Amino acid sequence: MNSKTIFGVAAGRYYDAFQGEDPVATYWNLRRKAVLYDVPEKPWQIEGPDVVPFLERVFARRIGNLPEGRGRYTIACTPDGGTFMDGILFKVEQDRFWYVQPDGALEPWLIAHSDGFDVKISDPKSRVLQIQGPNSMKIMSDATSGAIDESMKYFDSGFFNIGGQELYVSRTGWTGELGYEIYSDGAKTDHKRLWDHLVEAGSAHGMEYGSMTSMGMRRIEAGILDNISDFDISMTPFQAGLGRFIELDKEGFIGREALIEADQRSLLLGLKCKIATPEEGDEILEGSVAVGHVTAACWSPTLDCGIGYARFYKSRDWTGWTLSIATAGGEIAPCEIVELPFYDAEKRIPRGIENSDS
Repeated sequence: MNSKTIFGVAAGRYYDAFQGEDPVATYWNLRRKAVLYDVPEKPWQIEGPDVVPFLERVFARRIGNLPEGRGRYTIACTPDGGTFMDGILFKVEQDRFWYVQPDGALEPWLIAHSDGFDVKISDPKSRVLQIQGPNSMKIMSDATSGAIDESMKYFDSGFFNIGGQELYVSRTGWTGELGYEIYSDGAKTDHKRLWDHLVEAGSAHGMEYGSMTSMGMRRIEAGILDNISDFDISMTPFQAGLGRFIELDKEGFIGREALIEADQRSLLLGLKCKIATPEEGDEILEGSVAVGHVTAACWSPTLDCGIGYARFYKSRDWTGWTLSIATAGGEIAPCEIVELPFYDAEKRIPRGIENSDS
């Protein structure tokens, strides 16, 4: 283990936040070849005869029309319309779903709302690996003896033989790049054997291992938000810029009544700074008055400027404004407020429509 390795904790799991590598070099390998990440996402299994009506109650998007072998980004709201949880819901098979969460206390929330529904909520003890980057399809094809190819579309999922082990795979990720997630099957999975098999498959395609630092840079560019740090229950999905994932015409989900009356303007936008790199917690100033703060930030190698998420305190049409950030070092730097994501709004890169280096 590198003496500079720093671990973080999310969803009750340790993850490799930084291992002393050059994050910019790993970032460019992600954009041009592929990177293997060991991530702390946590799947929960939800199954039973009443699983669909239960999930329709808990989540703010329709679930009944989700086909087997597909995933869907879904949000759970509090009764007053706050954004409690986001993640991807997969229909694994009839009456069995997996919800993959980034962080937060999901299990007690699901249990608390399961009264009256014939469902079972359990932990499949699955760990998640991500292979991300333009070469990831070739790597996964090699790792599955050709079973995974271009016919597996964005948000498709299913079981595949990976080096003699049957594992669930989805074409998703947390980078805005073409990529895949591989879910272990708890104690049934030989994790070392799986790791060695994936590393061998990736070696011919330039894959390297990366910590979350390079992934974090790319996810900010892609406008991917992090539960609790970028938004929390004090913000509605509209305020978090996630209103397109709320189906108000679907009756009966938790928080719907409050959201019908909610202000639909976003409080979470992007900021670009040409002369400084914003940092988490930096104040955003209109003149000398703090009007928001930065929730996450980095230097964007692709855009060649500092970028970050701006969380404003009051609703206003902030897009296009030139404001300032007050850095921890006392510097005042101008910044432009922009819509998210910073580029590739149509998700052409993860869909495989264009190369990530374009």
